Amino acid sequence: MNENTDVMKNLFLPVFLIAGSLFASCTSAVFKPIPSANPWDDNYLSVAKMENYRQWGTYNVHDPSCRKLGDYYYMYSTDAIFGENQKEAKEKEVPLGYIQMRRSKDLVHWEFLGWAFPEIPEEAVRWVQAHAGGHGATNIWAPYIIPYKDKYRLYYCVSAFGRKTSYIGLAESVSPEGPWTQVGCTVKTDDSTAMNAIDPSVIVDEVTGKWWMHYGSFFGGLYCVELNPETGLPLKNGDLGHLVARRANYRKDNLEAPEIIYNPDLKQYYLFTSYDPLMTTYNVRVSRSDAAEGPFVDYSGKAVKDTTNNFPILTAPYRFENHQGWAGTAHCGVFSDGEGNYFMAHQGRLSPQNQLMVLHIRQLFFTPDGWPVVSPERYAGTVPRKFTEADLAGEWEIIRVQEPKYERQLEAGQILWGEGELKDGEWNLSTRISLLKDGTCKGEMTDDEWKIVQMNGNWSFLTEKHLLMVKFGKEEINNLIIFAGHDWENETETILFTGLDSQGRSVWGKRIK
Repeated sequence: MNENTDVMKNLFLPVFLIAGSLFASCTSAVFKPIPSANPWDDNYLSVAKMENYRQWGTYNVHDPSCRKLGDYYYMYSTDAIFGENQKEAKEKEVPLGYIQMRRSKDLVHWEFLGWAFPEIPEEAVRWVQAHAGGHGATNIWAPYIIPYKDKYRLYYCVSAFGRKTSYIGLAESVSPEGPWTQVGCTVKTDDSTAMNAIDPSVIVDEVTGKWWMHYGSFFGGLYCVELNPETGLPLKNGDLGHLVARRANYRKDNLEAPEIIYNPDLKQYYLFTSYDPLMTTYNVRVSRSDAAEGPFVDYSGKAVKDTTNNFPILTAPYRFENHQGWAGTAHCGVFSDGEGNYFMAHQGRLSPQNQLMVLHIRQLFFTPDGWPVVSPERYAGTVPRKFTEADLAGEWEIIRVQEPKYERQLEAGQILWGEGELKDGEWNLSTRISLLKDGTCKGEMTDDEWKIVQMNGNWSFLTEKHLLMVKFGKEEINNLIIFAGHDWENETETILFTGLDSQGRSVWGKRIK
């Protein structure tokens, strides 16, 4: 294990446990942002051709599932490739196989291993094409990895776009790198079912040992089915499970990509979901429960299967200064290193065209009241450090992450052809505030209507817990988590914060001066 990985062991304890243990070093000098080059470029057009696939370490990542397995973090993702050319791939003997595999020791530098399968499993192809008029089953979506005893289980889905004709299959291997043996079908759906068999995520109940698979999409919502631990398949043959989450106008308001984790310190199960179209306003929400199978409630205590729009909102399209911005920031994988440190992985689509798919990995923390929040910046191996109140005084760039206000016409929960760029009402843009040495603050901030308002107020810092409090007007934003991180837009190491406002919307910040 390298030096960066050792440092990471203590990065992400729940906030109420940090009290000095989060930080590896301390300095008496007042902190200033430190120049530091980005580990890789965001634009990968120079290595986008089929023969360059071994250079796709953080590129062409879509719907990632990641887990620490032995000495490596292994990642599996949908075989979505910018500029994919099947003819060219065949000519140049590129082994396209429909589940991309990667590994990393530090969560920064990723090795592209190739593809898990040599072809789409025949049983999945037969089911989908037989129930979709011969269409669909052209690639594999949204794999999910989980170990069991001395082997590894890889769930995956095959579908026909815009239909409920789908198939979630299971393969196993004695190595996280394969080769994989097909086990069989977990769930399959068609136009006659209420649900859609895509996007599997599996959790083991910490008390009962029961296995549960969450899955589904905008077609009818998200469902949860009990699995047989010994086989990895449904405990009851043909069982499709029970409803977990849905949105009222499901044909228009997309809901998909469940990801379920358990936090043993908080004794809570967290269900991460994705809202809206994947190429544009894709955003991550989260709910929680005492039980792996639910029911789940949101930030306001509302049941997430009651068709309301739920909060917290953790990620959404955003743009800091000095960058063109990111869209499609959802369909996340959430994972731990096994020592209390948490991360979120998801795709980001490089704006303005939103076609290049780049891996985003963010540090994930839990607020004092037990809600997950993520870093405003991608993880880049920053060495942690302890900060003082004097370190925080300076100019900050901040973003209030909110749901999109612009109403689009959608089809099957996705944007119409030619509508792939973000509109003005869909961006989360940054503003600037200054934290002054006398404990006052001033600057600009967006309100609930996305209007920029002038703010004057006060701030304070709980040094031992590393929590920032900001008050302006009648609004207080408390328990903003302060930590060291990498500023990708300005290529510096700096101070970051993340947290939630009183309505469950993420608030992000980074010190720039």
